[in-house]
This record gives sequence, structure tokens and C-alpha cells, in this order.
Amino acid sequence: MRIVRRAALSAAILIAACNRGETGGKSDAPPVTVYCSVDEPFAREVLDVYASRTSVKVSAIFDSEAGKTTGLVNRIRSEARAGRPRADVFWSSELFNTILLGREGLLEPYDSPAAQDIPRRYRDSEHRWTALAVRGRVVTFEPARVTAEDAPRRWEDLARPEFARQTVLANPLFGTTRGHLAAMFALWGRDRARAWLTNLRDGGVQLADGNSAAVRAVLAGRAALACTDTDDVWLAQRGGASLDLRYLDMGDGGTLLIPCSVAMIQGPGSPQAARELIDFLVSVEVERMLAQSDSRNVPVREALRVELGMDWPPETKVDFAAVADAMEEAVAAAREILLR
Repeated sequence: MRIVRRAALSAAILIAACNRGETGGKSDAPPVTVYCSVDEPFAREVLDVYASRTSVKVSAIFDSEAGKTTGLVNRIRSEARAGRPRADVFWSSELFNTILLGREGLLEPYDSPAAQDIPRRYRDSEHRWTALAVRGRVVTFEPARVTAEDAPRRWEDLARPEFARQTVLANPLFGTTRGHLAAMFALWGRDRARAWLTNLRDGGVQLADGNSAAVRAVLAGRAALACTDTDDVWLAQRGGASLDLRYLDMGDGGTLLIPCSVAMIQGPGSPQAARELIDFLVSVEVERMLAQSDSRNVPVREALRVELGMDWPPETKVDFAAVADAMEEAVAAAREILLR
């Protein structure tokens, strides 16, 4: 079970309430519905703060670990086709599918005043989404089985036979693994990325239902290396695991950092309620809450990183839009090569 550091988060909540200058709201405020793939314990803490402060009824629909983000994205699409959108806000644990929804005309533009201090790389030029609170893609391992000296240093290294047979990877059709693979296609090109997948398969890579399942495979001794996100490693460490991690080079001197994203779904039932919730979700206060939770998302706001004493490794130069461009081809290749 994912446990939030209650004391730190409670302190952040109190600060947020003071900064907002209020703890309640109108009792007749319209309800707001959120589709959310951010891990439920962390997201509920944030949404509960908002609901208690504003008296707005917030209904949150979460996705499963195995189907992270993808299930909700498909739900938004199917409801749009039927002409019956059911949610007002999409709060995603990644950005790339949000970009695709925006391109498909399924998001309502909104330029939140609370996001004006977020760097432009993390704000859509057409105001369809805002990104924040990043997690890094990493390889994790037990130091007793793989030393830091022997661990891979580049993502391409994992496809070498000595690493592939010891590696576990979450299903690449879903979640951040899906986006990570698309980033490889965007940065490396089709032939190089397909060769990487083929070498992984031929080397005996294992597949798991999700990132946390990949980490559990390492803890159970079924694999020595797991491709995952930083939050899954932090949570395992907090539970007593002796895991280490490494940010691997994508090949351009940086690693992939994946932000969460917030957007208004086209045709919201409560537009003003959706805008007000978005203002809160993209705020400094929420980035601080997520940073001080066990998820330890790193703020995109440099001033907040300095305040909290947090930093991130060199970031790959691959463009977020290019990753979204490569998503379809990457998923097709993963299905053909790894999942046939």
C-alpha cells in the first residue's frame, strides 16, 4: 500500500490554506468530476484539501495500475464520440497522451493564472494543458546483486544480452513505459528503436503489469534490474527495500523526466468549477504537496526546487510534441516485437 508522509503533507496543506486565505466555499457550488491517473493516495490528499476548502463536491475516477492513463484516455475519446462527456478535468500522471487529446480537439483551452510562473516548456502554447511535478525514468536494482559500478549507464545498454536477461519492463502499451518508448523512437529513429526492442526480446527481457509490479519482481529476486519511475523506487525504499537507482542517458546526455499534466475536457458540465480546480492543481501549493509526499515529484518551478532542496538530473532534449508524434509507431512496434 502506498503511504503518504502525513506530517509533511499536513504542513503543506496548512501553508496552502493560509496562502489561499480561505478554508471553505459556497455550499451551492457546482460539483466537478476529475479523471485521474495520478496515484490515488497522493491525488486524494490533494483533492480532499480542495473539497474541504471550497465545499465543492469533487468526484474522482481513477485508472488501474496496469492500464495507467491509457484507459482514461480511451474513455474520454469514447464519451466524446457519443456526445456525452462525463468529466470536467483530466489530471494525468504523464503528458504525452494529454498532448494527443489536445490535438484531437478533446480539450478545452484554459490559460490558468496560477500557472504563469511555470516554464514555457511545460505549458501548451494553445493553453490546452499545463504540465508540472515530474518523475524520472530510471533503472532500479538491488546493490547486493548489481553494483553501481556494474549497472548500465545508457538506456541502450539494457538491450545487451547480459542485461536484457536480467531486466523487467512494464507493459509498453500503457503508462509511462509507453511514453518512454515513444521518446526513444522520437530521439533515436525507427530503425534504432526497433533494434533495441528486438534485442531486448531476444535477450529474454521480462514484462510486468506495471511499474510497481516491475519493482516487486526485483524485490522477489525474479529480475535484477527494473525499468520504472522514481516514485516506485522511493516507495519501495520507504518500505524497507535496499534498492538503488540510476538515471540512464537517453543518448543525448540527459534522461527522460515525465511531468504530470492538467487539462479541461471539452464540453465540461461545470466550466467555472473546472477552471477553479485547475487553478488549484497547477498551483505552487500542489507542486509542494506532491514534492513532500512519498511520491517526491520534483517541481518544474526552479524557485520551489531551491526552496525544497530538490534537484533533477540532466534532462533529455527530446521535444514533448515529438514524443506524442512517435506514440502510435512505438506502440505498434512494441505490440509486434515484444507482445506477439
